[in-house]
Amino acid sequence: MAFLHPSEGFEIKTSSESSVLDIEASTTRPEGDHGELLAIMGPSGCGKSTLLDALAGRLATNTRQTGEILINGHKQELSYGTSAYVTQDDTLLTTLTVKEAVYYSAQLQLPDTMSKQDKKQRADSTIKEMGLQDATNTRIGGWGVKGISGGQKRRVSICIEILTHPSLLFLDEPTSGLDSAASYYVMKRIASLGKKDGIQRTIITSIHQPSSEVFQLFDNLCLLSSGKTVYFGPASAASEFFSLNGFPCPPLQNPSDHLLKTINKDFDQDTETESSTEEAISILVSSYKSSEINKDVHNEVALLSKKQMKSMDKNKGHAGFFNQCLALIKRSSLNMFRDLGYYWLRLGIYIALALSLGTVFYDFGTSYASIKDRGSLLSYISGFLTFMSIDGFPSFVEDMKVFQRERQNGHYGVVTYVIGNTFSSVPFILVISIIPTAITYYLCGLQKGYEHFFFFACVLFSSLLLVESLMMIVSSIIPNFLMGIVTGAGIQGVMMLVGGFFKLPHDIPNIFWKYPFHYVAFHTYVTEGLFKNEYEGLRFDNPNVQGVNRYITGEVVLTDIWQIDMNYSKYVDLAILLGMIVLYRVLFLFIIKGREKMKPVVGSMLSSMGESSKTVIHVEKPDATPLNGHVV
Repeated sequence: MAFLHPSEGFEIKTSSESSVLDIEASTTRPEGDHGELLAIMGPSGCGKSTLLDALAGRLATNTRQTGEILINGHKQELSYGTSAYVTQDDTLLTTLTVKEAVYYSAQLQLPDTMSKQDKKQRADSTIKEMGLQDATNTRIGGWGVKGISGGQKRRVSICIEILTHPSLLFLDEPTSGLDSAASYYVMKRIASLGKKDGIQRTIITSIHQPSSEVFQLFDNLCLLSSGKTVYFGPASAASEFFSLNGFPCPPLQNPSDHLLKTINKDFDQDTETESSTEEAISILVSSYKSSEINKDVHNEVALLSKKQMKSMDKNKGHAGFFNQCLALIKRSSLNMFRDLGYYWLRLGIYIALALSLGTVFYDFGTSYASIKDRGSLLSYISGFLTFMSIDGFPSFVEDMKVFQRERQNGHYGVVTYVIGNTFSSVPFILVISIIPTAITYYLCGLQKGYEHFFFFACVLFSSLLLVESLMMIVSSIIPNFLMGIVTGAGIQGVMMLVGGFFKLPHDIPNIFWKYPFHYVAFHTYVTEGLFKNEYEGLRFDNPNVQGVNRYITGEVVLTDIWQIDMNYSKYVDLAILLGMIVLYRVLFLFIIKGREKMKPVVGSMLSSMGESSKTVIHVEKPDATPLNGHVV
């Protein structure tokens, strides 16, 4: 069972607003067994999700919370595996089936002490608990792909989070976007979780407008209005509490509709009605504050704080680093293979562009005009062909959303994700590099030799992987895919400008553009590597000179015409590109880790800027496995 009661008010203030949200709640001890369902209800904007985030330790950095959270009478954190949080949005990989999504999550979350067979059985039993056994082989589905229903997606999200058998489960608006029937079946499965797996977990969920059937599933109810607790106790006694205070529920009306209508002042049309609603809220809040229920809770919290109770700080452990990397590589590879927008669409575009380049620049030869044509072709490849890699950014952003959810829930670390994403993408980028390279290389008649072809493909592979690494950094800073594409395109546009073709290296302005930007732009080394690979060893006809010396060497073309730095070989350019790939991936890792490290710092700074008010949020867990939550 769960209780809520901030003794002096629970203050939450956002940095963008000066208003203060006071959430005050008190309660009696609802009778019943452990492992009950607590519903947090109230009008939109009353503080349901904010309170839930505060209890789960997931408040945003621009939100200030004062007070402390006590578990079993002591200040401690909810360790991995003891609690789980299901967000309002179903952030899932749409290309996976229900079984695959839950199974791969089990491989990531469950410890190595469990065998693969045990993990598979845990995944299967969890799927059955949520009634998804008939949809196990159906893809989750998304844009352009028919999949499971909204209610089933919500249950898949719950499946993933209860794999570790947490004792405390938080759910934010689990019925959001569902019709009445789907809402009922989702909540019925949630309410019966403890009865099916024997955990008897305490479930705390925010919910907006439950039907009468859903309302009957609640054991306890916390009713909020404008951040104040109007009622907190057994859900079955809520209507009686309102009746005793002069607000009876009309016959044949949904109790939740009546409760929310009584305390909702958002749609008041005139001053008289607004005054009436404000008065009703004031009467209910005042009645609850002065009740014996409130006093009993204060006394109980004081008693619980003195008891030596079983600590909840028991980390159930993850899968090992190697097994997590392997599971992520397999899952990402499967997702990339099935998602047409990730690589296959790009491959089709690249083949079309390769055929276009091959026919436009067909069979160069070694004439003097081919010097310019070769430079134009190579610059197009180093600039615009790599630029096209940003078309996979929307798919990557969806992948990042899944990573952020799983990372926030503690499924795995940033290093694991970077390794999994890198190794899973390499085979696809190799295919994209080799096939278009072969088409363009031989149609255009570039320098013969397997060594030259292999180097050409390696440079293209490195540049494509570099662009993906760059877009990873962009996505970590700008999660919106449209703004991310614009930002990534802008960065690459500037890099192409100073890459050494549109403006020759000696003609680039020294301040800023050449030092350091020309040397920071990866296009510089792509251009140098491709030009050296193509021109070195060739001789071209010079129509301005007759006789024996009528040929111009490729080395002269590189230095005199293209102003390429010949102090180091093409392999140094390739090594620099590979080094930049590692640098970009490490930079992405540091950005993610840095944001995580800065989040509590920013939160504490915001807290220190506000007024101090003594707030205690108490969650009690007795010695038995089931969780008994008291938030005071």
